Amino acid sequence: MSDRKEWNHVPDSLPIEIAPIWRWPLNLAEIFRWYVGSWLPVSINLVIVGLAFAAYALASPTLAQAKEPGLWIGVIWLRNFGLTAIVAQGLHLVFHRHQLQGTDKKFDPRPYPRKGRAFSFDSQLADNVFWSLASGVTIWSAYEALVWWAMANGYAPTLTWSGHPVWFVGLFLLIPIWESFYFYWIHRLLHTKLLYRIHALHHRNIDVGPWSGLAMHPVEHIFYFGTALVHFVVPSSPMHLICHLMFYGLYAITTHTGFEGLWLAGRKRVDLGTFHHQLHHRYFEVNYGTLEVPWDKWFDTFHDGTESAKARMKARLAARRRL
Repeated sequence: MSDRKEWNHVPDSLPIEIAPIWRWPLNLAEIFRWYVGSWLPVSINLVIVGLAFAAYALASPTLAQAKEPGLWIGVIWLRNFGLTAIVAQGLHLVFHRHQLQGTDKKFDPRPYPRKGRAFSFDSQLADNVFWSLASGVTIWSAYEALVWWAMANGYAPTLTWSGHPVWFVGLFLLIPIWESFYFYWIHRLLHTKLLYRIHALHHRNIDVGPWSGLAMHPVEHIFYFGTALVHFVVPSSPMHLICHLMFYGLYAITTHTGFEGLWLAGRKRVDLGTFHHQLHHRYFEVNYGTLEVPWDKWFDTFHDGTESAKARMKARLAARRRL
């Protein structure tokens, strides 16, 4: 089967490459362009930081209020519920319900959503919405409330802009790197025989849509949003906490859109889905991590989107079955 039959769209930039900070010899100009391109002029990273600032200012407690459990926990849950619903449903309406971009730049040729007994409520969309909101938002918000309370009571170290301005800014830039490190290892763990029956709920989605990103089993959500526990070790602020968890929550939605990006007037305006992760949803046993830290490259589970990478994958899996 050729790529054009297997895929509705493949990026022009194949083979997929790892981040330039891991390629040798180092090219400082390329690394600089990669970092700047990850944030400017308009990027999901930058939008999430902006949303985090707005959430901190408009829908978050103060550290004084967070010293004791109270209604502020409900405010955090409502804020995260609303953001998830707006972002996921907005992208769903644009790309799938009304198909304003048609199938242009859509990776998988199959339509989303589908019906079937594999899904809760016999509906991929209802399944995805339920697990994203009922479990995902609740566990995300519980972790956020826990760390807010810990910061307020001195159990988690904190810093301020006035006291540590360089580190304060640097933490925002490091969140995607930490995400790549943490995500690979918890994702790899979920693909073991012990835990895959839990992760299988997410892998019901071979063709994905925005609501698929957070459609996980509650136990997987505990692993996934457990990234917040790093704030018990690394000094940070409530602003970093909000941004960090929004990165895990909202970025999962945008990268599962199923489309390479939002295109207007013949130009890509915003990067969205990644072919790298779409390959994982198709083949399961490749691309467990992201490109910021190339664990897949180092552990021979990297698929760069080419036919030669597919052949290597098949040979690796065949050898494993023979063991």
